[in-house]
Amino acid sequence: MKLTKKLFFNIHSWIGIRLSILFFIVCFSGTLATLSHEMDWLFNPTMRATPQKELASRNLIVSNFRELYPDAKIQLWMRPPERYLCDIIYKIEDDNLSYVFANRYTGEIQGESALTIQRFFRDLHYYLFIPFQIGNFVVLFFGFMLIISLITALCFYKKWWHKLFELQTGKGALVFFRSMHRLVGLWSIPFSLLFSITGIWYFIERANIAGIGEQVNPKPPQITSTDEPEAPVNLTYAIDYDNAVAMAEETIPGLVAGNLYVPQKSGDVLGIVGNSTVPLVRQRANRVYIDPQTQAVISAQKASEISTAMWINDSVDPLHFGYWGGLLTKCIWFIFGCGISSLILSGIWITYKRKSLKKKKSNQPIMGTWRFINWAIYGMLLGYMYVALIEKYHVALSAIIYITLGWLIFIFLSWYIFQYRLKRAVQKD
Repeated sequence: MKLTKKLFFNIHSWIGIRLSILFFIVCFSGTLATLSHEMDWLFNPTMRATPQKELASRNLIVSNFRELYPDAKIQLWMRPPERYLCDIIYKIEDDNLSYVFANRYTGEIQGESALTIQRFFRDLHYYLFIPFQIGNFVVLFFGFMLIISLITALCFYKKWWHKLFELQTGKGALVFFRSMHRLVGLWSIPFSLLFSITGIWYFIERANIAGIGEQVNPKPPQITSTDEPEAPVNLTYAIDYDNAVAMAEETIPGLVAGNLYVPQKSGDVLGIVGNSTVPLVRQRANRVYIDPQTQAVISAQKASEISTAMWINDSVDPLHFGYWGGLLTKCIWFIFGCGISSLILSGIWITYKRKSLKKKKSNQPIMGTWRFINWAIYGMLLGYMYVALIEKYHVALSAIIYITLGWLIFIFLSWYIFQYRLKRAVQKD
């Protein structure tokens, strides 16, 4: 097959049209996930914390937690890097999961929620709520599609580097959208490469290609116990968290302890992760495992000593979501994420209009059978999403109504722009 500009153009257009609905959902959900913590801060006042010099005792927070939830267990104690957010404690009670917000500076328990905005958009972008790893691989598939779309665009755009500042106006809507599509695409090249390459790495990790998944995700150690190994033990209130954190920070010089993985059954260890002097890696790059009964350090992993594969793996998440540099980099990632999402929308409009004009007389559907594939997966997404909201998160009816309203707005805008408005534009030409 001869590689021509027309071939590259057709591949680029095929990706943009045939996979348009899912492509946009994956890209835009990831964009929103970038600032999802900030959206939680904006819409949920109980998650807000006023930064202070001193942190409250971890034991005080647990004591306040126990007073409110004497029969509950802590599954994960999350301390977000954003200093203006409360700690998020994953509470398990009566086999139900919920999120408790503890002020890291005062120790006060400020609220509880069945679901957070951050968790919703992370789940949506991570696996589209579709279980059995099907959703994971559907999302990761678009990492390949994004880089193919970028490469083919650069192959058929003649001397694209000369058009970094070119925006054509006054020549009609189609010419304007084409020019804007090209301009935004050119300025988004570094981020398109970043998002696609990190997405491909996620695929390699998830598929465990060459054993990478097992290598970069070592299992925590287990403690030999005289108790029944599977007997559930509520160790939540038996641990001296202040002492454990102090030991972890002494074990890894420069460590600022963050998230805590609390033991759920006998034999489990207390896992402490956090940031150190090593830049550009997530908290999990530093790990300290402590025996919850003896308070002895069992093992530790230092970010400064991990393998290259593990360093790459622990750098991918901060790079993909842009939180490595705080709020500034997250805002930059959000802006360019919106830009890439707009490329999908403008590309759909350009290609739809061009093909609609060609098929104006035949009245044939542009997407063909692919529209059914897109809508079928979209339908699965919504179905499994509602199952998760009701059975896993037990969210209130009001939350379901708000989420449903958001999806209805998305569906209406899709119909209005790409069906109603596009038809009228084609009929005028």
